[in-house]
Amino acid sequence: MDLNRYFGEFTSRDWQTSDVATVRIAVIGLGEFARERALPAIRDAQFCEATVLVSGSPQKAADLSSTLAIDRVIDYEAYHAGEAAEAYDAVYIATPPAFHLEYAETAAQLGKDILCEKPLAATFKGAERMVDVSTDVVLMTAYRLRTEPAIRRMREAIRDGVIGKPVQIHSGFSTQILEYTDPESWRLDPDIAGGGALMDLGVYPLNTSRFLLDADPVAVSAETTSSGPPFDLVDEHAAVQLTFPEGETASCTASFNAHPDSRLHVLGTDGQLLLRFPFGGDVSQEIIIERGETHAHYTGPPVDEVCEEFDYFAHCIHTEIECECDGEEGRTDLRIIEAAYTAAETSTQVSL
Repeated sequence: MDLNRYFGEFTSRDWQTSDVATVRIAVIGLGEFARERALPAIRDAQFCEATVLVSGSPQKAADLSSTLAIDRVIDYEAYHAGEAAEAYDAVYIATPPAFHLEYAETAAQLGKDILCEKPLAATFKGAERMVDVSTDVVLMTAYRLRTEPAIRRMREAIRDGVIGKPVQIHSGFSTQILEYTDPESWRLDPDIAGGGALMDLGVYPLNTSRFLLDADPVAVSAETTSSGPPFDLVDEHAAVQLTFPEGETASCTASFNAHPDSRLHVLGTDGQLLLRFPFGGDVSQEIIIERGETHAHYTGPPVDEVCEEFDYFAHCIHTEIECECDGEEGRTDLRIIEAAYTAAETSTQVSL
């Protein structure tokens, strides 16, 4: 079996069937990720353009507007009133999770397509409501890894039987959250964030496991721990095990207070796949495929997965392609996460 064939066109956009018209985007919420990652990615995207900024901080918005040459800046009240609706086709919601629903509801009422940051909402019920109100527009959950080449090539290899039958997935994502945020951050407030490390970081390995296996788990068990303030209201560390219909398992870990790292390992009956630093935002493209005595190692230039995500969103809007990370995907993950929290509280395995 020629393992190197997965590297021949490693960065190809296998999802792209044609060029599409430019989608004008209103960016809602101007936190660090929106400023440092999303807006530059939209600027560099092939099919997207940021035309409106929506923020509760006029000075922050004005500074960005000048730097990025974006003409329209409005506050949240004006957005809900429909101001500047003629200047954008879709919205990108980058506020904390508890506020996602209200901005999505307004967008749907205005007939605007929606790309919403993960998790889709702070609760499963919130995600359910978002899916229900968005039936007439595209609703995409911002699972950027699903558009990232290394993850897509891994899924192709699994589907092709390169590693035999998948048996186990081991993945984890950890960071020292207090190095880039303060103890009063919304990320440590369960009413706003919906949870802690599992909700904020653990959703990456969880959703990626489902994507790679193309299946939903049938049961979940979990443990969460916290050492005390400022993590006393949320899970500081989380470990989740998912059981899938054909017996595969996925062990997903997350931490708000551990050495920064992320990793992904898929073990099969005949081989394995390994990817270093898959979840940190800048994938190194260092991927290893092993089958029996055959070993292939690829290291290539990184691809901006956020830029890929926005172009994928635009492509979903203008073509018949089925969105692989739609609102149903975000809702399913929240159902699993809420079951995981129940499993951790009751020390039982929860059936899904």
